[in-house]
Amino acid sequence: MAGTSSLSGGVSGEPKNLSSPLFDSQKTPKPKRNKYAFACAILASMTSILLGYDTGVLSGAAMYIKKDLRFTDVQIEIIVGIINIFSLMGSFLAGKTSDWIGRRYTMVLAGAIFFAGAILMGCATNFAFLLVGRFVAGIGVGYAMMIAPVYTTEVAPTSSRGFLTSFPEVFINAGVLLGYVSNFAFANLPLWLGWRFMLGIGAIPSVGLALGVLYMPESPRWLVMRGRLGEARYVLEKTSDSKEEAQQRLDDIKEAAGIPEECNDDIVEVPKRSKDDAVWKELFLHPTPAVRHAAITGIGIHFFQMASGVDAVVLYSPRIFEKAGIKSDDKKLLATIGVGICKTLFVLISTFLLDKVGRRPLMLSSMGGMVIALLVLSGSLMVINHSSVTVPWAVAVAIVALYSFVSIFSSGMGPIAWVYSSEVFPLRLRAQGCGIGVAVNRGVSGIIGMTFISMYKALTIGGAFFVFACVAAVGWVFMFTLFPETQGRNLEEVELLFGDYFGWRKTLRELKKKEAAEAKNGTLVA
Repeated sequence: MAGTSSLSGGVSGEPKNLSSPLFDSQKTPKPKRNKYAFACAILASMTSILLGYDTGVLSGAAMYIKKDLRFTDVQIEIIVGIINIFSLMGSFLAGKTSDWIGRRYTMVLAGAIFFAGAILMGCATNFAFLLVGRFVAGIGVGYAMMIAPVYTTEVAPTSSRGFLTSFPEVFINAGVLLGYVSNFAFANLPLWLGWRFMLGIGAIPSVGLALGVLYMPESPRWLVMRGRLGEARYVLEKTSDSKEEAQQRLDDIKEAAGIPEECNDDIVEVPKRSKDDAVWKELFLHPTPAVRHAAITGIGIHFFQMASGVDAVVLYSPRIFEKAGIKSDDKKLLATIGVGICKTLFVLISTFLLDKVGRRPLMLSSMGGMVIALLVLSGSLMVINHSSVTVPWAVAVAIVALYSFVSIFSSGMGPIAWVYSSEVFPLRLRAQGCGIGVAVNRGVSGIIGMTFISMYKALTIGGAFFVFACVAAVGWVFMFTLFPETQGRNLEEVELLFGDYFGWRKTLRELKKKEAAEAKNGTLVA
């Protein structure tokens, strides 16, 4: 390929090819959306509905479970939040499983496990029984949440990677909304039956999703890692914007897998690592500066996404609305549906802007807006709690602030965490790195879910949201300082931006200058 250039400093420490038609924006019009890649991303991301539905449905079902089975607040906290802790096991296992049986069959496995969990939850008769159902469903959720963004990232062409990789968050929000609607739909059934329908009906979409995944192709990166170059080439040609891009993507993956570029056989032998735990050692025990930087950002963004308190709102919306002055169960559930609508509608903003304005502007503006919304929500709830009579303006402000918080979250931080973390890890570490990120995401969510009631009883509900605002402010500083912009870079070029925590901006300028110079001299491949 003519007109190559290189910079050192990538994760592997080896020169990278920076010439790419994707960056010759002045000569090449923006390609049309790849419909095949779009369909693959839709099918893969629909597995995220499982988490969204379970999260949303428990917010309302918990009210009826408490009445029917006479659970304490502590038991409700455990039932609501424990699925995220259980999903840690699924997230850890999913990295190894997806490398073993492939990304596609891992998604089938996720649907099957969640199906069993939903049936168990719907049939539960006591705390222990329900806990077992939550455990099984949690394993399925962990699998689904790890594999969907990994698969989508590996299938998506560079021009629309952000757009397609944000789909899991879109379907999480759709699942949350479906869960809220299910709460309202079954609320008037007999007490012992209503919440069982709410939980058990989640088994239905898992069957359809598992069957739909069977029509998807396997990830080209997984195929290359298995030495199946002919199949990988076929998938890449269908999911790339051009044959040239497909070949370049294949060459990049072959390089990362240790396969010589000149090797074009359909089936090849892939060099194996001497030890199975080499990936984990490279990630955590003996990481290069670039790998360490990638791990800090890829895992850190998941921590701050959840530590900002969004799941406290999603999981406990009825209680929050009750504290804000809404007493009727029907009205609380209707107001909660509003949360789901806001999350589902506003996530589309970032879905269409990720590949236009970049990751950093959206994540920073979103986190900054969340800080403001949380402070307003905290202040208005404090006014309500310290008043002996209803304060209409404070109630209105609290509701608007709550809706604003989830809307701003969904328009930025919601999908960007999944997009960004799936981009920053190099191929050989991607499955395990994303698995750790999802584990942190679910772990923090589980901790918040299992402690929020106790937290607001100790600090008042306004004080609890003030704590979340402070955490979100720290997250904004963290991201502003350490997170490079990854927009428009293929997954191998992203590696160049990591390693120098505070100097990545200089590296980015050098890349852009080199690309501009090559474009001017006509050395970029058209």
